[in-house]
Amino acid sequence: MPEVHSEIFIPSSVERVYELAKDIERLPQFLPNVEQVKVRSRDGSRTVSEWVGLVPEFKRKLQWVEEDLWQDEERKCEFRSVSGDWDRYEGVWSFEGQNAGTRVTLDITYEYNVPLVGALIKKLLHKLVARSAEETLEGLLTMARERK
Repeated sequence: MPEVHSEIFIPSSVERVYELAKDIERLPQFLPNVEQVKVRSRDGSRTVSEWVGLVPEFKRKLQWVEEDLWQDEERKCEFRSVSGDWDRYEGVWSFEGQNAGTRVTLDITYEYNVPLVGALIKKLLHKLVARSAEETLEGLLTMARERK
């Protein structure tokens, strides 16, 4: 199963960065390949949301429903696709206080099966998922900078 790991240091408190990350509906403002994130429900630590991602290289959209389980004490979020285009899409966001800032890591495991897809397309898809992870973390950095 393909995996992606991305991390960033954000010069802001871990409490603040973690709270900003929970504001997932703002992510499309910072992610060029995410058209929409719409929260369906919030129930305690559980958030269910609808996502629409753009894949211009494939001239298509990916749509899925995601469940996020926010763990406030550990400052992490476990997420997974519960329906939609992904065969498997899950991962963990972790937030750790470090040197007057926050180390954010994003680990994603995914599977997207398209009949007759060759190794070249799978490599391209891996690059797209990795780019999306990096853009998510950069977007979080931008949110932290603008709300100081």
